[in-house]
This record gives sequence, C-alpha cells and structure tokens, in this order.
Amino acid sequence: MGFGFRNFCSSFLPFFLLLSFLQQARAKHFHNESSFRGRKQLTSCNFFQGSWVYDASYPLYDSSTCPFIDPEFNCQKYGRPDNLYLKFRWKPNMCELPRFNGLDFLERYRGKKIMFVGDSLSLNQWESLTCMLHAAVPQSKTSFVKKDDLSTLTFVDYGVSVMYYRSTYLVDLVGEGIGRVLKLDSIETGNAWRGMDMLIFNTWHWWLHQGSSQPWDYLQEGKTVYKDMDRLTAFQKGLTTWAEWVDTYVDPANTRVFFQGISPTHYIGKDWNDLKAKNCYKQTLPVSGSVYPGGELPPSIVLKNVLNKMSKPVYLLDVTLLSQLRKDAHPSAYSGDHAGMDCSHWCIAGLPDTWNQLLYSALIL
Repeated sequence: MGFGFRNFCSSFLPFFLLLSFLQQARAKHFHNESSFRGRKQLTSCNFFQGSWVYDASYPLYDSSTCPFIDPEFNCQKYGRPDNLYLKFRWKPNMCELPRFNGLDFLERYRGKKIMFVGDSLSLNQWESLTCMLHAAVPQSKTSFVKKDDLSTLTFVDYGVSVMYYRSTYLVDLVGEGIGRVLKLDSIETGNAWRGMDMLIFNTWHWWLHQGSSQPWDYLQEGKTVYKDMDRLTAFQKGLTTWAEWVDTYVDPANTRVFFQGISPTHYIGKDWNDLKAKNCYKQTLPVSGSVYPGGELPPSIVLKNVLNKMSKPVYLLDVTLLSQLRKDAHPSAYSGDHAGMDCSHWCIAGLPDTWNQLLYSALIL
C-alpha cells in the first residue's frame, strides 16, 4: 500500500517524491490574518501560517509505548502499513516552533488541573497530550479515573491532572417529555468546568449530524422550540452561550482558556485538487505549500466572530489550515473498532501532537 514500505528509514522511498514536496512547499506563500482575542503577541511570528516539512527526528514518541490511546486513533497498532505521515513537522513561515518539552510542561503545571472540553476531537488532543507527557516521564506514577462524562489522568509525582470532559455541543442536551432537546441558551454542564487552571474547548462536528446519528429531536432557545434550523446558525447561537459562560465565570488571573480551532475532514478529494481520491484512504503525503484549495471553513468564520466579541481572553489554537493540509494523517481504514472510513479523526502519534506543540508554545512565549 502507498509506497509499499513499513519503515521509511530502512526503505528506498523514491526521493523525487519527497524532493518535489519540499520544493513546492518552499515555493508557495500564503498570508491570512489569524484571529486571536485578548492575547498580546509576544512574537511577530504567526504560528498558524506555514507548511509541513520532512523531519527525520519525528514522531515525538513511539505510539506503541503509550498506554492511553483508544483503538480508533491507534493507526499503527491496527494495521496502517505506512509511517511517512509521522515524519512531518509544522514550520511557521517566519519562525520555528519550540520543541515540546514534557518535563517542563509538568513542572510549569505542577499541582494544576487541565481540562479538555468537547467532542472526540478534544479526546484526540487529550490522548495525544497524555502520550507526550508520558513519553517525557515514562517511569512516573499515573492514576486514571473515569466517571460519567469525565476522564481524569493524573501524573501523581507532579500533581498534574489532565482531564477530558465529553460535551459534544458545549450547551446542554437534556431529555424532556417531547424528547431529546438541545438547549442553545443553556450551559448548566459548565459547573463541571469551573476551578480549572487551564481549559481547552472544542465543538463543531456534531452540529452537522442528521438522521439516526443526530442525538437530539428538537432545538430550543428561550421558550421557542424548533424541529430544526440552519446548522451554522445553531452553532453560532450555541457558541455565543459558551462565550457568555466564559465571560461570566472565568477569572483570567486563575484560568487560561483556549479554543481548539475547527478540525477539518477529508472525505472529498477535489477539496485538495485530487479528482481521483474518493477520501483520505491511501493518502501518504500532506498537501504541499501553505494554501489549501478547499479554502476557509464556514464554521471557522463563525468561531472567530464569536471570539472577537468576548470580553475575557481566549486563545484560538487556529489549527484549521495546518490540519487541512494533512489529508494523510487520518486513521482511514485503520481505526480499530471504529466502523467505516474515518477521515475525521487523527492518528496518534500524529497531527494532534502538533496541536499540543502549539498549545505548549502559547504557554511558554
């Protein structure tokens, strides 16, 4: 499959393919103002504008040594025959990202609580971070507790708790007499997020679900109940409720807030100008350069508009473009117990490690 190899370093990969990729990456340039809110730029570099470059020192850890990866993200364990996708590093146009230092991360957040809140893309990033930290201190004692929607992994020697709270919409989904109701202006579940030292939020993919995979029967705003509405409109209303929660309950002196940008999917080859590709299956290289042919995602525009209206500081981990370029980084057919073709989530080790490298860079700079 792919180039017909299992280990890039011990094979004779045609070098002209890689050389062509690198030459195209250097030749293309792209400028797009990334949106931040309430963060003073400590560097003139925009971390989110750049391209992917080959780096033989990657990946940052061996996925086979990480005990925290769910089958749906564990691509190497579940048969993915290639590993070139593990060998790319994100290179901003005007600078270098600091290399992730797990020991430094743990020391900085000794005794602190870190929580990811969102859907399975938050789970993707949470598991990646736990692997990156575990790789730095493999002998350190850990404890894991899962109760209802909350999973907590604690690095006991450092007192650092890294949590994942499953909340696919951020706003409340409740059972009532008429059925399952998604309340666009209610966020009572937010009580579970208070008291954290760091919060990293995410939502989008579930707003598009319809039919049997849609977990709600009605939408509600105030006293008005809807059978359905434009999904981007619903997303904007839900995000606005979340933004009001942050502005009301978060004290920036005690809690840093991040929002994971919109994670893209790769189910349509024409989005990256490949009319032969049905989806991400057998994709082994990123899109070269700094421009994604499919353009900016509409939910990204909605998200940035909401963030720009907030009074409290929220740092946007604007991972959309750099993730759009990674058509090669999905589990595709190698996602364990995940049915069908998965071009939504990401392999671990893999792309979410870069999301966490960007998180780490934002913390130290």
